[in-house]
Amino acid sequence: QVQLVESGGGLVQAGGSLRLSCAASGRTFGDYAMGWFRQAPGKEREFVAGVSWSGGRTDYADSAKGRFTISRDNAKNTVYLQMNSLKPVDTGVYYCAARFLAVVRSSTEYGYWGQGTQVTVSS
Repeated sequence: QVQLVESGGGLVQAGGSLRLSCAASGRTFGDYAMGWFRQAPGKEREFVAGVSWSGGRTDYADSAKGRFTISRDNAKNTVYLQMNSLKPVDTGVYYCAARFLAVVRSSTEYGYWGQGTQVTVSS
């Protein structure tokens, strides 16, 4: 089992920044690829960014490229999502998720999820 707890969400104006954190406990954090997903009201959960177990490979949705940065610190069992130049369309609940080894974009491939943190970007 892997337990995940997100933090760092909040209300920010368009153009602002937020840094989300996801703290993991349980099994060996370093064995798991980590992903960030988001879900806006009335919409399906979508992939935002992912990082491999080592941190050596990252993947971003087109909407996140150039604005968001995912990183991880295996010594602290934590994954981060730095979000810059935020837009109102970035509003939603952000979830971190874990799966064994490789990062993928499909949410159904992730077996462990946090409870989510709300991000609201005002115009």
